Amino acid sequence: MARPLRVQFPGALYHITGRGNERKEIFRDERDRKEFLGILAQSLDTYGVLLHSFVLMTNHWHLLVQTPLGNLGEFMRHFNITYTSYYNRRYKRVGHLYQGRYKSFLVEVDSYLSRVSRYIHLNPVKVAGMKKKPLAEQLRYLRNYRWSSLRGYIGLAGRYDFVEHATVLAEYGGDTRHGRLRYGKQLSEDLTDGVGIKDLIVGQSILGSAGFVSWVQETFLKDKTDRERPDVGRIHKYLSQEKVLTVVGKETESSDVMRSTGTLRQIVMASLYKYGGLNNREIGELLGVDYTTVSQGRKRLREKTEKDQKVRSIVENIDRVMSRIKN
Repeated sequence: MARPLRVQFPGALYHITGRGNERKEIFRDERDRKEFLGILAQSLDTYGVLLHSFVLMTNHWHLLVQTPLGNLGEFMRHFNITYTSYYNRRYKRVGHLYQGRYKSFLVEVDSYLSRVSRYIHLNPVKVAGMKKKPLAEQLRYLRNYRWSSLRGYIGLAGRYDFVEHATVLAEYGGDTRHGRLRYGKQLSEDLTDGVGIKDLIVGQSILGSAGFVSWVQETFLKDKTDRERPDVGRIHKYLSQEKVLTVVGKETESSDVMRSTGTLRQIVMASLYKYGGLNNREIGELLGVDYTTVSQGRKRLREKTEKDQKVRSIVENIDRVMSRIKN
């Protein structure tokens, strides 16, 4: 069977799965899961990727990611290699951890973002031992499952700061108590009604409306054969410095971000790194500071977003706006 073609473009949304080689476990204990999530968070930051939902099972995982820079391949290569290296080193093993390449399909944001998110969050009760349990017990199990982004979506303690919740929750009234209650209610209904997606995927690679499928095929796959090949249709463009600074200025209500200080300057540094494609030294030259100051500033911003809801909201708003812009 031909490998599904992997289309990449700025703002593309993907459902991605990775499964252990020979269906063997890829997480043996809590330490492995924490290490995996730490590597995931670092990779998201390095490659400017947004994570909407995730779940970790014993021998596989699911991610729902969006790539403002159109760089899924680079992100996944770094992410998979880094975790595999950790796992092999810890357990003194060699060779492949995963069963072939990761699997992914393109998702239409407007039509299927929420549906795929809920599909991912339901995975813990799709295993053999849970399928026949009473619905109330399944729901309780989901709410208590630690290795998923669901708890952050339904207002429970343990929200992961590297997950972008607001985009999905916008469909339910926003990242508010009301929106989170509505998401939880819909998930409860899904336990009864189901939320399948596999039968809706076109050509093993696209989940979307007829118009979206047609656009992808015409834009990226026209005149392509079905033979196995590497990624096609890839567009990888960083935004100009001017556009990055304009967005930051608008979202922070600042008229001169180049002369900013404190948290705002850290946001400028992080945005130029993620969306302008500049390295720490280039950002330092632009802002008139040493490259180590840039590195430290970006690190401090990450720490602030974990603790300060206002800062986190500003950063998430900037991420959403950047993901929709094309040069």
